[in-house]
Amino acid sequence: SRREAGRRLGTLLSGLLECMCFAGIIFGWASLVYVLKDMHYFEELCVPAANGTGNGTQSPDCRAQDEQLSLIFTVGSFMNNFMTFPTGYIFDRFGTVPARLLAISLYTSGMLLIAFSTAATALILFPAMCLLSVGGILLILTNMQVGNLFGKHRSTIITLYNGAFDSSSAVFLVVKLLYEQGLTLRAMFLFLSACSAWHLTRTFFLMPRWHIPYPLPPGYTYG
Repeated sequence: SRREAGRRLGTLLSGLLECMCFAGIIFGWASLVYVLKDMHYFEELCVPAANGTGNGTQSPDCRAQDEQLSLIFTVGSFMNNFMTFPTGYIFDRFGTVPARLLAISLYTSGMLLIAFSTAATALILFPAMCLLSVGGILLILTNMQVGNLFGKHRSTIITLYNGAFDSSSAVFLVVKLLYEQGLTLRAMFLFLSACSAWHLTRTFFLMPRWHIPYPLPPGYTYG
């Protein structure tokens, strides 16, 4: 029916937006590092440069700060890959709605941790990025099945979603640009946290309770 076709298109486009704006944002970490350094995260790891020439001050040696920030990304990236199997099992075992509720909980928790972090509590970025990473991979896993709704276009949609996942790294670039325009890190991450309401709406109205079968049986409906 026309209504069902509209719902499927809504599921497709909203899933594309979800993958593009949320699922893989951890991979834009380099842009966020700029903001974190400007907010003095891990600045205590910098050491004053030895000034043997006596002709003015030199920039402090911040290699340890850079290494700590790189380690956060390394741990988050590892969790992104390591947790693919467990999250896949959760999706297969419990279905779409429980898997998405778990993903949204993890993701929102990660966003809130970053929103309320400060230079004094910078270590909180380690669990925060892990939560974003695992929540994001679970979000894209639940979206891959959307391709099953479109028969012969299934592979095209799956690859489109994968591309959108990679493109979501641009979100932290946008955060950096808005930060330069005067927005606070807290305000931006609180906004991203509030987007969980949209994820929840999509979960209950534009996604199946269980799984989208393939091949699709005649007259299949969901939501």
